[in-house]
Amino acid sequence: MKHTSWIIAFIVGLVLGVAGDRMAGGAGPVGKRPADLPPGSLRESDLPPETLAGLTDAQKYQVLKGVTAKYGAQRPPPAARPQEDPKAVYRVPVDDSPVKGPADALVTIVESSDFECPFCKRVGPTMKQIEEAYPGKVRFVFKHNPLAFHPKAMPAAIATEEARAQGGSGKFWAMHDRLFDSAPNLDRAALEKSAQELGLDMTAFRKALDERRHEARIQRDQALVTGLGAGGTPTFFINGRKIAGAMPFEVFKAVVDEELQKAEALVRSGVPASQVYARTIEKGAAAPVMLPAPAGPAAAPPPPPPPPAASKVDFRPDDPARGAREAAVTVVLFSDFQCPFCSRVEPTLAQLQKEYPKDVRVVWKHQPLPFHPQAMPAALASEAAREQGKFWEMHGRMFQNQGALGPAQYEQWAKEIGLDAKRFQASLASEKAKARIQEDSQLGTRVGATGTPTAFVNCRQVVGAVPYEAFKKVVDEELAKAAELRKAGVKVDAAFYERICEENVKVARK
Repeated sequence: MKHTSWIIAFIVGLVLGVAGDRMAGGAGPVGKRPADLPPGSLRESDLPPETLAGLTDAQKYQVLKGVTAKYGAQRPPPAARPQEDPKAVYRVPVDDSPVKGPADALVTIVESSDFECPFCKRVGPTMKQIEEAYPGKVRFVFKHNPLAFHPKAMPAAIATEEARAQGGSGKFWAMHDRLFDSAPNLDRAALEKSAQELGLDMTAFRKALDERRHEARIQRDQALVTGLGAGGTPTFFINGRKIAGAMPFEVFKAVVDEELQKAEALVRSGVPASQVYARTIEKGAAAPVMLPAPAGPAAAPPPPPPPPAASKVDFRPDDPARGAREAAVTVVLFSDFQCPFCSRVEPTLAQLQKEYPKDVRVVWKHQPLPFHPQAMPAALASEAAREQGKFWEMHGRMFQNQGALGPAQYEQWAKEIGLDAKRFQASLASEKAKARIQEDSQLGTRVGATGTPTAFVNCRQVVGAVPYEAFKKVVDEELAKAAELRKAGVKVDAAFYERICEENVKVARK
């Protein structure tokens, strides 16, 4: 059984996708646990730890059931994971692609992207940050890679190419920015509106969309980048060196700095700046470059450690919170208003606060996921309500009507909960809370709350919409600790959270 690792990953993704759809519809394997599998089934210990990390018991049940059906009751043999060489240089010609920046820039960043991809949109500010940090030293080149499961990606790519056909690279980049920043729906009306705003010939533009003009050129881009192993989006080539995904600025900066040093050395040796890129990639690879495989199982790298069971999670004094500041148990929740599993955890938290009215406090943190288009607008609306002291009222309306999230509803709910309408609308229009929301999201990423919902009970991590009994078990353990500390003379006051978090993090790291 060769390459079983990716097969397992595929089965896991497929199983979780089906299970997730069922759970979202209310018909999932509620209450099913790995222990409920029939005799002879694979167990958690039979799979690599990272395969099941962060999953709920119900999700683990589905994964183990699916992998057992594929392989029987034997653990699939481990397969060495091929690793791509991070230092490899690929031959990515500029050709006739759209270019932004000086021709003699010492660093060329080729982006392979898809206009419907949420991660491609997310990385846009990072590219602008690079442009500002290296004025005159970096140029940008765009290569199309409209993924097959994004039905609006190809029409959007055609729209940008028709803009370029009518107005050169300047019109291409203007359309590029509009589609990523101003037209999130990417439907025909949005494409035509952007074209009108750019002053394009609308007859020719509509004809290009209808006839799928430029599609062959777009597919040529796609064939090039996929041949280089850039099957996902976004993928970048910095002077030929590959970076896959919407990585932070610091990751890009490290590679740009290295390539700048190499380019400056070439210039000092007599190579004209305008020829640095061609010289750098002339001997580049035309297919993925993999590192040599380990000699045997003994040389295989150990699996990554499981995520920490506890992380220090700070919050602001004015973060939305329910419950007493002196509560012995603080639950910091990273959540997303459009996430169906987030709506399922809300009754659990409400039940906990009902059972422990003086002992449990819940603090809200935003983690709007990029593939939920209404998550960020909803978070902004909740923050606009928070500014007027009505966060939880808006929060309740959103989760009660999760399928109807949208601007008109936010304004209606604002009226229903008694907000100043003009102040609410002004706050939404300014998006002044976006930085605060993004700060929450970045904190969540740092502490391991990359999926939603993720809770930290006195800084102990609880992932997913776990059953009430699972939450209650952790809360009871924390209350027992608090009781013991009280006996030892420790005050359970507003400062208790810091103290108990330090202890829980210390224990988790032993």
